Amino acid sequence: MRFLIFNWRDIKNPKSGGAEVLTHQMAKRWAEKGHRIVIFSSFFKGAKREEVLDNVKIIRAGNSLSVYWQAYRYYKRFFKGKFDIIIDEINTIPFFTTLYVKEPLIGHINQLAKEVWFYESCLPLAMLGYLIEPLILKLYRSRPVITISRSTKEDLLRLGFKKERIFVIPMGIGFEPLEVLAEKEKEPTLIYVGRLKKSKRVHHIIKAFRLIKERIPFCKLWIVGNGDPRYKKRLYQMAKGLDNIEFFHNISDKDKLDLMKKAHAIIVTSVREGWGLIVTEANAMGTPAIGYKVAGLKDSIEEGVNGLFTEQNNSYALSQTIIEFLKNKKLQTTISKSSLNSSKRYDWDKTATKFLEVISQVSSSKFN
Repeated sequence: MRFLIFNWRDIKNPKSGGAEVLTHQMAKRWAEKGHRIVIFSSFFKGAKREEVLDNVKIIRAGNSLSVYWQAYRYYKRFFKGKFDIIIDEINTIPFFTTLYVKEPLIGHINQLAKEVWFYESCLPLAMLGYLIEPLILKLYRSRPVITISRSTKEDLLRLGFKKERIFVIPMGIGFEPLEVLAEKEKEPTLIYVGRLKKSKRVHHIIKAFRLIKERIPFCKLWIVGNGDPRYKKRLYQMAKGLDNIEFFHNISDKDKLDLMKKAHAIIVTSVREGWGLIVTEANAMGTPAIGYKVAGLKDSIEEGVNGLFTEQNNSYALSQTIIEFLKNKKLQTTISKSSLNSSKRYDWDKTATKFLEVISQVSSSKFN
């Protein structure tokens, strides 16, 4: 089959995240099975306009905003009638393919933005985005939609999407989980891994760390990731005067996994997630998650199995949960072992197979 995937970013984009990891992991596995895969995404500084990566062709045009118009132009000039299935990946803004695509079409929605708008945009634009998002998404209600969590499925059902048209696929990880638990740092060590932006609420973690240090003076915090320069500057300012906070930017995947393996817990405080892939990856390193019970994270974290939830979504509650965890050696050992075991359920091969099953149904014109 011939697949065309519209996504505003590809796996090489410096701002790529879990959605792009999922997309590329699926695409390269489909290519291995003999399918022809093309990903159309935005151009970024230093990128090639076209390249083949893992037998997947990537075409780039436009920036993070104009890519949507460019997608329409390329479809009309080059893509129309040349693909068997088109996947519209909706990351805040859709490609509006329902208005012009004639081929079988799937909407791929990992998460809704909802309240994230108020963290990442100024107030007038944030309110506009918050109000318009559900109206735009309704354009896709008659189409089959793939998502990655019950949380997003519930959001879509509230918008009027039909249950039988929503397909939830499992997530995966791109490396083998540890065979046995590795040795942790001697001092109690916490880690955050991900984009540094307001909606991830990394500032909550630093506030909580200040409170934790009062009870556990030798505790350490590693903050791993890059992102918004202004937000990063704010985090550095907050960290002033606090011992044992270390920032890691632009490190390799190997080094990232090594840090997660040594940490006692990964901290996740996002406003919402589609799933929270970093939770599953940390679990595969034998590291449980401590986080807020929000959309996405309440799917990737199972209380007492691979992580713990705070009673409230604020820094004080976060600090108390972390302190209780770090002072309970038996709990640490038990939940670290079960985290590692739980991660072995996740496999990109299974995800790719499930996704292809949905595509097979869609391409048969059952839903289009």
